[in-house]
Amino acid sequence: MDLTEATEGRTTFLVPVQDDTTQFPPGSAPIFFNRRMELNRDVTVLLLPLLEPSDYLDAMGATGIRGLRVANECGIPVTISDRDPTAIELITRNAERSGLPVTVVHRDVNALLSEQSFDAVDLDPFGTPAPFVDAGVKGTRRFFFVTATDTAPLCGAHLKAGIRRYSAVPMNTEYHSEVGLRILLGFVVRQTARYDRGVEPIFCYAREHFARLHLRLLRGPQAADATLKQTGYIHQCRKCPYRETEAAILSSSRTCPHCGEPLQPIGPLWLGDLHNRTILAEMRARVDSVSAGSGKELTKLLDCCMEELPLPGFYDYHVIAKRLVCSPPEITTVLSRIAAAGYPASRTHFSGYGIKTEAPLSVIYDAIGSHPQDEKKG
Repeated sequence: MDLTEATEGRTTFLVPVQDDTTQFPPGSAPIFFNRRMELNRDVTVLLLPLLEPSDYLDAMGATGIRGLRVANECGIPVTISDRDPTAIELITRNAERSGLPVTVVHRDVNALLSEQSFDAVDLDPFGTPAPFVDAGVKGTRRFFFVTATDTAPLCGAHLKAGIRRYSAVPMNTEYHSEVGLRILLGFVVRQTARYDRGVEPIFCYAREHFARLHLRLLRGPQAADATLKQTGYIHQCRKCPYRETEAAILSSSRTCPHCGEPLQPIGPLWLGDLHNRTILAEMRARVDSVSAGSGKELTKLLDCCMEELPLPGFYDYHVIAKRLVCSPPEITTVLSRIAAAGYPASRTHFSGYGIKTEAPLSVIYDAIGSHPQDEKKG
């Protein structure tokens, strides 16, 4: 296997040579390494020192870079596991050449976490994390991190696969990236509640090709019950932008007050806040002190998430402007008009054109353009 040296943050390591002429270079190498996930790993390195876990498991190590960076840049005891013997050879070589006290384990993650627990567990599989979440919950003492790259099933583009994997019905709306993240979080919450444990989101976000959860697990049936109360459904009209939420285990039938059409339930999914803003502010203050290659992008992400209203779903104001047959104004103008009408409004990290607000559609329409004649009532 041909190897080349790479550096991320303050950590240098070996990775397999990739064929950059292919459509997806990481898939051309015998061991997976995706350079585009650097921001994902930068967030881990930025967050962990604030949480202060006693130990950390990189459950699907591949090259071992995430665990190596945590050991090197956070000073936390690290275990890196993988079930692929070729990956274990590379992880061991990277650990030895770095001189870091990293424990390398050749195990399937489900088997490992049925026998051993860690203060922080990180699942970053290729594709869906669904088959590993149950073991992850059982093997986590406090902090549980999950990455999903199967965005098409989560967001509704591959509907049947999403239903099978996450026991939820997604929908390919203009806010599908948020639907995917909230369905993933709702799935983890339901798996966790089975063990009389609750979930506190610390920092949960989505990028173009992945969704990422950073969670604190809480013990006790009361914590589990309180967490489940924050799950439910988004009921979306298929003909207009109207939607409403319902906190419930089972969805009820609802009708759009604008179109008279039955609303489509999306979920079950997480309806609550996605972030602990105190921790986000602490992360933001530390960005410049961390060797993050994605520093500017990460700063922008944190700034946006700190200002983001804790509401499920957002409106793409360009889509609405097209519906209204008008030119969209600047997003700052739309936000200020909604605020002037008495409703909080914010941007969202999910989309550059996304607006979060509880304002009724009439206010949103007025802020963007005018009411569509076919949706005026009576």
